[in-house]
Amino acid sequence: MAICRRLPLFLLAFFCFLGLLSASDGDAHPIYIACVEQCEKTGCVGDICFQHCNLTSDRKSANDPWYLQEPLYIKWKSWDCLSGCRYQCMLVREEDREKSGDMPVKYHGKWPLQRAFGIEEPVAVALSALNLAVQFQGWVSFFILVNYKLSLRPNRQTYYEYTGLWHIYGTLSMNFLFWSAVYHSRDVEITEKLHYSSGAAVLGFSLIVAILRTFNVRSEATRVMVAAPLIAFVTTHILYLNCYQFDYGLNMKVCVTMGVAQVLVWGVWAGASNHPSRWKVWLVALGDGLIIFFQYYDFPPYWGFLDAHAVWHAIAVPVSYTWWSFIHDDSEYRTAALIKKAK
Repeated sequence: MAICRRLPLFLLAFFCFLGLLSASDGDAHPIYIACVEQCEKTGCVGDICFQHCNLTSDRKSANDPWYLQEPLYIKWKSWDCLSGCRYQCMLVREEDREKSGDMPVKYHGKWPLQRAFGIEEPVAVALSALNLAVQFQGWVSFFILVNYKLSLRPNRQTYYEYTGLWHIYGTLSMNFLFWSAVYHSRDVEITEKLHYSSGAAVLGFSLIVAILRTFNVRSEATRVMVAAPLIAFVTTHILYLNCYQFDYGLNMKVCVTMGVAQVLVWGVWAGASNHPSRWKVWLVALGDGLIIFFQYYDFPPYWGFLDAHAVWHAIAVPVSYTWWSFIHDDSEYRTAALIKKAK
C-alpha cells in the first residue's frame, strides 16, 4: 500500500508504475534467451539442476493431474522450472557481465536481486512487513485513543467525525502491505493481481478520505455523494484488471492520478489551514518527494539486495508513522474543538 495526502499514497501511486517494466535489456539478450530455453529442455544450468523441469520431488510428472502433484504449501517453498531457469541464467549472465566490467541490467523488469530463503526480494519483503507493523501499531493506538482516552458523546460514540473512515483506511493499508510482502516474496499472477488491486483500493479510498476531511464534510448524505462515484470507479478499475485485461499502463495512469490528486488536496489544505499539526502533512509530502526521486533514480542493487525500490520502501516506514501521528493529533484537535463548541 498505504499507500495521497501522504507518503504511503504517493508511494502507492508510483508503486503501480513498476508494472510498466515488463521487458528489459537482460531478458532480451540472445545468450540469456538461449540459456533459459536450454535449461527448460535439460533441467540444468551448468552444475545446477531443477527437478521441477521434468519431475516433482516424489518423482511424479509435473504434467500429472493436480491431485497427484505436491501440495501447495510444498510447491510454495520451491521454484518451478521456468522461474528456476530464469534465476540461474540471470546469475550466470550477470557474472559474465561483471567479469567484462559491464553494469547490471534488468531482467523481466527487475534488477538481478539475490534470493534469500526462497524469497525473491528479501529486503522489500522485510520493509513491507515492518511498514505493516507500523500501520498496525498506528491503527491500534488510534482505536484506543478515540474510544478510551478521548471523551465520548452521551450515546458512547466518538466526537471525532472521521473515526470510521480512518478504521477503513487502516484496514485497507494493512491489506495492501500484506500483499506487498507476499508479492515481493513470490511474483506470480495471483500475487501480482492481489498486490496491484489492493494498492488501487487503498489509493481510491485515501482520495475519498482526503476530500471528506479537508473539506470538512460531515453530512452522511454528502459523504455518500462524494464517495459513491469514486468507489464505483475504483471497483470497475479493479474488476477490469482482474477479469478482462491486466493493463499496466492503464493501472499506472489511474494510480498516479489518484495519488497526485491526494497530494494536491492535502497540500492545499495544509497551506490554508491553521491546524497545529499541519507541519506533519508537509513532512509526509517531503517523504513523497523522496520516494518519487528514488523511483526515477533507479540504481542497480548493492550487494545483490539493496536497490532503489528497497530504499523507497524504507522511506515509507517513517512516513506511515508520521501520518498516523497526524491522524492521532487530528482526532484530539477535532474532539477538543467539538467539546468546546458543545459547551
